[in-house]
Amino acid sequence: MSDLTRPSDSCYLSTSPFVTQELGVLLGRCVREGDLVILTGDLGAGKTNLTQGVARALGVSEPVTSPTFNILAIHEGDDLTLYHFDLYRLEDVDQLGDAGVLDIAGVEGVSLVEWGEPFAPLLGDDRLEVAISRVGQGAGEPARQIQVTGCGERGRALAQAWDKAVADALSS
Repeated sequence: MSDLTRPSDSCYLSTSPFVTQELGVLLGRCVREGDLVILTGDLGAGKTNLTQGVARALGVSEPVTSPTFNILAIHEGDDLTLYHFDLYRLEDVDQLGDAGVLDIAGVEGVSLVEWGEPFAPLLGDDRLEVAISRVGQGAGEPARQIQVTGCGERGRALAQAWDKAVADALSS
């Protein structure tokens, strides 16, 4: 993973979609039943790339795409189910309940929620927040900065486990 750097704890710099997916694989090796991950970033930032890596680590065999119009895609892994939410089209809290988000997110399987930042406090106090942003300019696709914040005891533990996995991968 020579195209990945770790400028500081819980902050990563990815230079390609492949590297972002590999970061997702490392995260996928750390998650457990009931984990909730909120993914933040502009359109095309890499939220779905990260999710694809998590899915690969969980043993999901089918293609993973953003469920923008369906709001939820359910992917069966080897041991855990991945609930992949995309809340881009939701405008208010009532729609969370109508879509079943509050019944599943942070309770069953592993939940990755794209565009979940406006609803994060409602989804759970224990969560991992992952903010992906474009950095740099020039020829080609800009790099991505991935900033990780653990909220609550469980979210902090997941952030630490992922950070250790990244540090170990970079040192090997």
